Amino acid sequence: MAVSVDEAVSTGPARGHAPPARRFGGRGRSVLEVVLLTVLAVVMLFPVLWMIETSIKENRDVYAIPAEFFGFKVTMDHFKDVFVAPGGGRSALSVSFLNSAVVAGVSTVLATVLGVPAAWAYSRFSVKAKKDQLFFILSTRFMPPVVIVIPIFLMYRQAGLIDSKLGLILIYAAFNVPFTIWMMKGFVDEVPAEYEDAAMLDGYTRLQAFWKFTLPLLVPGIAATAVFALIFSWNEFVFAIFLTSSDDVRTAPPAIAGLIGGTTTDWGLVAAASVVFALPVLVFAYLVRKHLIAGVTLGAVRR
Repeated sequence: MAVSVDEAVSTGPARGHAPPARRFGGRGRSVLEVVLLTVLAVVMLFPVLWMIETSIKENRDVYAIPAEFFGFKVTMDHFKDVFVAPGGGRSALSVSFLNSAVVAGVSTVLATVLGVPAAWAYSRFSVKAKKDQLFFILSTRFMPPVVIVIPIFLMYRQAGLIDSKLGLILIYAAFNVPFTIWMMKGFVDEVPAEYEDAAMLDGYTRLQAFWKFTLPLLVPGIAATAVFALIFSWNEFVFAIFLTSSDDVRTAPPAIAGLIGGTTTDWGLVAAASVVFALPVLVFAYLVRKHLIAGVTLGAVRR
């Protein structure tokens, strides 16, 4: 008996088997996702919003019971106190912010200048015991700073680097170089070595080929790595508090922590200092956001 094509290949549901019901409607699922994400965002951002709100409150509103979320008088006096001392002139906090900018910026640049060529060399050349060397480089980041701060303090005391910006720059760069090498090696691996081989056939040296052809392609990776290295140097607390003792050298994290304690704490000043301290990294990350996203996603799709 002949069977037609329509009978042989049926597009409808099989007899005796009802189509599976949709467990959850698309619209209802979208609403649930929006609600959950909103709740999560509120929980995550509430401390930040509370910090910003506290920084623009008057002291009587900061200590008000119950807490005032709305209807308080806005003031910028706390931000003025961050930069101006009570008797006039520059405040100790403004000096610490400047120290953080110098130490974090120079250490990040130094780690990048040393780490990018090292990552390129590990990616392009055959090095004896390469995996062991890379593991040893990474192992320097295994132990937390609080574990090694005492031997570093003793070495710095012998070298005369205690309470100096140079000492902080060197230790931050030393901690960021291994991270930079490991991050940048993955980015360099994604750039075909044939680009450099073709450039050397045209008469360029290997370093010229790296500088003119490979390095421009690594800009997104360098930006992403620099952001993370800057965040570490900017937020670092343990080395800053153990290796510095004067207001002329102390960075912002221990300076802000020093505002808390004693008989009374000016929480408005603490909140304002925290807001000012958070802004530079956020601004820097925003300015390099395109390179940051490209660098983080580089290598996500294999050729």
